[in-house]
Amino acid sequence: MTHIGEHSDSTELDSVIDRVQKLLAVAERTSNEQEADAFARKASELIARFRLSPEAIRQRRPDGFTLREQFIGRGAYVRARFHLLAAIADGMGCLATYTVGPSGTTAQISGSAVDVETVHLVYTSLHLQMAQRASMRRRNTAAATQRYRRSFMFGFAEQVGEMLAKVEHEAMEHSSHVETLMPALLEHRQQVHEFAERRLGRIRSASRPAPAQRDGMRDGRHAAETADIGRRRVRHTPELPVGRHGQ
Repeated sequence: MTHIGEHSDSTELDSVIDRVQKLLAVAERTSNEQEADAFARKASELIARFRLSPEAIRQRRPDGFTLREQFIGRGAYVRARFHLLAAIADGMGCLATYTVGPSGTTAQISGSAVDVETVHLVYTSLHLQMAQRASMRRRNTAAATQRYRRSFMFGFAEQVGEMLAKVEHEAMEHSSHVETLMPALLEHRQQVHEFAERRLGRIRSASRPAPAQRDGMRDGRHAAETADIGRRRVRHTPELPVGRHGQ
């Protein structure tokens, strides 16, 4: 049996850990239960084969992390867009932050390179689906329509976050190494946060957004339940109009 100890080649160790994390990421994101089980089992086999310990994963060099900017606009829907991006990032072991500049709000996605790219692709897909479904909903006035759509998008984002969290929880339950893997993944999240602070400076909590309407939240959550998560076959949909109201 191969064993990677403290004096083993770090490149080999990084390669194995990267493979394990990619397998777990795929297992967490697929909607096919058989595929999820297969990828989770393969990850568990590698953990057992190489006897990966939480310490080995914690000691992974942070130079595999990256930061990608994602422009999310301005106006009435920007916080709802960020809410969706943050939910996806959190579900995939990344961290989403944002800054506001003269041209609008720009988000930053921090994490491992493969995860950051996946967050970008999934967000692009789900944002188009969310915008398409919200744009089909109207109310009696333009202002009422904008308030409803904003609430709809918040509900959509919340439901996506809960769905991703459920997939992660189920993947952990099916892993035979959950006792050692979970602390290592939590440590990975902490490393991502520290990396983001090194790149961006101190990260502060944002002010709470304005309350959302209950009916719009409810309808948005229902719409997200049938969203295509992880598949990229989404036809182009025009953006929702950019409002001038605050968040």
